[in-house]
Amino acid sequence: MKVEVFIVDDHPPIIEGYKSILAHNPYGYIVNTQEKYNCEDAYHFITNTDKRFDLVFLDMTLPPYPEKGIFSGQDLVKVIRQYMPGTKIAILTSHTEAIVLQDIIKEQYPNGLLVKSDITSNDFLEAFDKIIRGEIVYSQTAKFFKDNLKTTIKPLDSYNRRIILLLSKGTKTKTIQETLHLSKSAIDKRKVAIKEFLGIEKGNDEDILREARKQGLI
Repeated sequence: MKVEVFIVDDHPPIIEGYKSILAHNPYGYIVNTQEKYNCEDAYHFITNTDKRFDLVFLDMTLPPYPEKGIFSGQDLVKVIRQYMPGTKIAILTSHTEAIVLQDIIKEQYPNGLLVKSDITSNDFLEAFDKIIRGEIVYSQTAKFFKDNLKTTIKPLDSYNRRIILLLSKGTKTKTIQETLHLSKSAIDKRKVAIKEFLGIEKGNDEDILREARKQGLI
């Protein structure tokens, strides 16, 4: 069985590793691959190709394409779904934070979510086979947060989750405004909502991060 796979990752050696693993799969698949290394090249390829792909392996952290509002692999998911309907999507990530994984599960509904530190080459192949056959696959860490933290994080919408994540990286408010395309007043209002959710009566960004860590969100 021939399988067409599109891989987006900003590390060429990692892509070559994926290709080698897929080429030596024990399931009898003949795997053809196409690869891109950043959001801009991936966007232009996705929106212009007539080729049909069975599966996209998508790294979450990629060089952005701000002109189109694409800052990560998560943003590319919408483009893939629009221009490649029916193509299965597996997101690969080094992130292990609950708030990140829950955001992917809640907002993108991928066919696969694989935390890189969870999987071996055999796990990667097994996930590939299951996804091609129509199963939804989560690696161990992703499955844990899906099963155990779904109700905990649900009240935080996508913007508020991203604000917490950006704050945890030391991102300044002005940069958060530019990244999320929100005004300062809108971000300030969202910080108030985040504090209420976390049970903080008064406090600053450090208090948000301290409580988010305590509750296992980051």
